[in-house]
Amino acid sequence: MKNRIVIVAVVLLQALTITAAAAEEATTERKAVLVTGATSGIGLKVAEKLAGNGFHVYAGARKDEDMQRLDAMENITAVRIDVTRQDQIDAAVAFVEDQGRGLWGVVNNAGVAVYSPLTSGPESEFDFTFNVNVYGPFRVNQAFLPLLIESGGRTTTISSISGYIAGRGSYSMSKFAVEGYTDSLANELAESGVHVSAVQPGGFRSEIVNNLIKRAEEAEEEGKLEINDELRSGLEQSAESRQTLKEPDEVAAAVLELMTVDEPKRRYMVTPNEEQADMTIRAAMQRLLELNEGHAYSKSRDELVELVDELLTPAVP
Repeated sequence: MKNRIVIVAVVLLQALTITAAAAEEATTERKAVLVTGATSGIGLKVAEKLAGNGFHVYAGARKDEDMQRLDAMENITAVRIDVTRQDQIDAAVAFVEDQGRGLWGVVNNAGVAVYSPLTSGPESEFDFTFNVNVYGPFRVNQAFLPLLIESGGRTTTISSISGYIAGRGSYSMSKFAVEGYTDSLANELAESGVHVSAVQPGGFRSEIVNNLIKRAEEAEEEGKLEINDELRSGLEQSAESRQTLKEPDEVAAAVLELMTVDEPKRRYMVTPNEEQADMTIRAAMQRLLELNEGHAYSKSRDELVELVDELLTPAVP
């Protein structure tokens, strides 16, 4: 009887050991994705969505308290990374390499908006916007590219429908730049096995306007901007209304799709309603019509319709 008990105990111990090993193997096989600006808004939703669907997320943050909060989440490891600082980006690369998981994807989410009129705003505010929104993805992608080439993975940048609809000054300018950067990078990496895409969210709930107000108040204190009562009230109302918008769950779902499907799209427009989608498509088509107007090679209406039909027809391999 004792021998039987011993045998059963050994079998159970072996089973538990195998199960633990399998669990450890499953954990190490999780594909890893870096998400910059992962402390709130879209970045946090993306990190949570990926971590809950089979990925290990390296969540970019700048403050100690944010890193501690992210580290406490399952399948998430916080990484200190300010996309304007090359030393922190290089340190993040070394950290990810040391973790031994490789890197399947990069989500360039870190972004800012500033209040800085084109007619009177200081150049420093434009420099700040482009340093984060455009040079940030450029720096991060360049630094992590060897890991992405090794895995044949993906990189995406969170752009905006403001990359098609001219709106708030330097913010729209930076998002138009991101669209051009996406296509140019995709061309350069066409033979590398790395897929490049952009996600264009519409108006979802985030802290971007609150952060804009803080930045504007700092610029006012430094004598770079003048904010009158009417403008201040308008910005505050905009920040309040932003908190009533939909959570960016659909944006996170789009990122999950492009990180998992065999053939991701180049662009994922994600708007909270039909009105914003229609507005964006109209703006893009209006630009096309302006491009076609009044030159020696303009296409007729019928030729444009024929071209649209041609582009809508899937290519036959």
